[in-house]
Amino acid sequence: MKSNILVVDDDREIVFAIAKLLEREGYTVFKAYDGLEALDCLATNRINLVVMDIMMPKLDGLSAIIKIREQKNIPIIIVSAKFDDSDKILGLGVGADDYVIKPYNPMELLARINSLLRRFMILGSNQTQDDDTIIIGGLQLNKKSKNITVDANPLNSRLSSTVFWSC
Repeated sequence: MKSNILVVDDDREIVFAIAKLLEREGYTVFKAYDGLEALDCLATNRINLVVMDIMMPKLDGLSAIIKIREQKNIPIIIVSAKFDDSDKILGLGVGADDYVIKPYNPMELLARINSLLRRFMILGSNQTQDDDTIIIGGLQLNKKSKNITVDANPLNSRLSSTVFWSC
């Protein structure tokens, strides 16, 4: 199952190029052109990874990352023209998981995206999809409906009724 990726940059050509790269790999791509649009997109869609520029209008990438980290534990890759070590340290310090400098090698960016998604999704990073759903690797637990799925397959209802919930 391929993931949903949000690409955020005020340069529409960069968003288009990254989106095409990811779509060819089977990812679903959401697009935003500033930090506020990114936050709106994250609030209304299930996003598995964010590719974020720093220098954008309305709400810059660093401020957006800080706000994302208040609610979500999803991988974030900064793709920026800012190349000083202090910029990288700041970006990683506010919550980014990786930092790629423009111009970038598209295949390297793709490899970094695949690596982060593997670590967060397949290897079992605890993620909350929304207030009612917890994702741990291929396991999904819905606290409200008490439904459990393993690799998108519902767990036998007879078995799941014996599972103790303490969420």
